[in-house]
Amino acid sequence: MFDFDRVIERRGTHSAKWDMIAKLSGIEAPDALPMWVADMDFAAPPGVTEALMEEVKRATHGYYADTGSWASALVEWMQRRHRLTLDPGWVSQTPGIVSGLGLILQAITEPGDEVVVFPPAYHAFRKIILANDRRILDARLIETDGRYRMDLAALEARLSPRSKVVFYCNPHNPGGTVWTGDETRALAAFCASHDLILVSDEIHCDLLLGGAVHTPALAAAPDFADRIITCLAATKTFNLAGAHVGACVTPNAQLKDRLDRRIAAGGLSSYNSFGMIATEAAWRTGEAWLDALLVYLTGSRDLLEARLRQSIPGARPMPLDSTYLAWVDFSGTGLAPEDVAERVSRRARIFASPGDQFGPGGAGWLRLNFAMPRPLLEEALGRLGNAFSDVHNRTRIESPPTRARV
Repeated sequence: MFDFDRVIERRGTHSAKWDMIAKLSGIEAPDALPMWVADMDFAAPPGVTEALMEEVKRATHGYYADTGSWASALVEWMQRRHRLTLDPGWVSQTPGIVSGLGLILQAITEPGDEVVVFPPAYHAFRKIILANDRRILDARLIETDGRYRMDLAALEARLSPRSKVVFYCNPHNPGGTVWTGDETRALAAFCASHDLILVSDEIHCDLLLGGAVHTPALAAAPDFADRIITCLAATKTFNLAGAHVGACVTPNAQLKDRLDRRIAAGGLSSYNSFGMIATEAAWRTGEAWLDALLVYLTGSRDLLEARLRQSIPGARPMPLDSTYLAWVDFSGTGLAPEDVAERVSRRARIFASPGDQFGPGGAGWLRLNFAMPRPLLEEALGRLGNAFSDVHNRTRIESPPTRARV
């Protein structure tokens, strides 16, 4: 039903992912491949295209009337996919999740206040915190058994009276860790005991691979719900990032009122019609498309992990349960980070996200977006293997075969 192998030419289409490669990475090669920003190269669900075509055919593109159907579609989606019961009255629309994070900071914190981040973490967290004159309090994640864990005891020792908010990737970006309900509940309880607001960014919650199960923060810790703001969107799930539509959801009427006043103060209470139409259509019609996508992405994840281990000795992908963003540790290759970066960008002609962009703990890692048609992924993996072929050859020559060591 859905052809995820179809290669769609995106160069010259105002695609940030493709048309900004040279400017942002310095890779001038015309055949450069983008594996950086979280943007898929697949056609959106047919129902989205049909809804947008109907709007275009009407040819009258006036102000969007919020009749409540958009919030209802979100509520129904979260109930179907994640068994989470929400009230449409808890929903505040924002021009995307990152904008929503900035509005939250403006609504409930003051300049100089601290925001807890668990690095390595989504790089926009750091940007929006600093842009709003707030401070970052890093609580570095610990890698255990191939996944990340939070060290709340270490964080507790570093809190100060200026610590006000926690930004939490749930599921985690870039590591792909799907937090358990117990882990999220422990964090929510920690926030409650230290007078912190938990902002749970759940934009990747639908992108679950290999049977992984997402536990929303509000489901994990309902008794702490008044201290939780959940950020949700259809944009990552259905490849609609250009719609710039998201939602901040909280049952705390006081928090919601403060957020809504910031939205109004910025003149942001009038919504992008095309974005609202596209995302509502995705929630209402995109379920079969998403189910098929997740099977495809799981296969691509498995292919990428196997090929990287085979062709680049020492490269170690973190086991990925969510997202389409592989998080790969290259420190085991014995190469300096700058050498790794040069091989990927210059030899392979691939634009990847550097690990240090995600804060402490990211050095030596790269984030690779594999949400592309399989023919492009095969091309990218072949290039990566060639870029590190001398490392492979040297390892083969210098390491005696296993049989000789036995």
